[in-house]
Amino acid sequence: MRILVTNDDGILAPGILALRRALADLGEVTVVAPTTAQSAVGHGITLTDPVRVHRIGLGDGATGYSVEGRPADCIKLAILELLPERPDLIVSGVNLGSNVGINVLYSGTVAAAVEGAFYGIPSLAVSLSDSDTVDFDGAARIARRLIDQLVARNLQRPVLLNVNVPDLSKGPPKGIRIVPQGLKGWREGWERRSDPRGRTYYWMIGD
Repeated sequence: MRILVTNDDGILAPGILALRRALADLGEVTVVAPTTAQSAVGHGITLTDPVRVHRIGLGDGATGYSVEGRPADCIKLAILELLPERPDLIVSGVNLGSNVGINVLYSGTVAAAVEGAFYGIPSLAVSLSDSDTVDFDGAARIARRLIDQLVARNLQRPVLLNVNVPDLSKGPPKGIRIVPQGLKGWREGWERRSDPRGRTYYWMIGD
């Protein structure tokens, strides 16, 4: 298989490395991801600036493409320019923090998977609940089990899965549940502050 791995936390984020390790024996895994963190950029793309791409080491002996752009840019560039052949599967993650409710509209992780589905390629977004004990490798193994099921079904049509892995410190999940898209969002607010020169600025807060 030809597998494209991306994320919105940046190419050197631990979640993307865990995902690459979990998928390495499935086939040829290529990492194309943003140079820096792109959380909450949604499905934005770069139109008015050049997008620079660099080959960099990933810290485990592999190399990847570091893209000075957004997650959707990474998918477009990978499919149309960087890869010699179209990937058979696209996996975005492992994101730190769940992507549920209306957050999927803001999420760069989910946007990358959506972009892959636009191109007719089976795509998954994988996110892990933020907690005191973050197990990226555990989340990547769960994603791998899902991918094995997809491969066994020999999917020939685009499918988009948004996978949310719970806090794994309490043990592995009992199973997998498919649920409809929720509408719940953040309880939002703005904290008003002043900088050292007395100018007002705002910091988004919420839970």
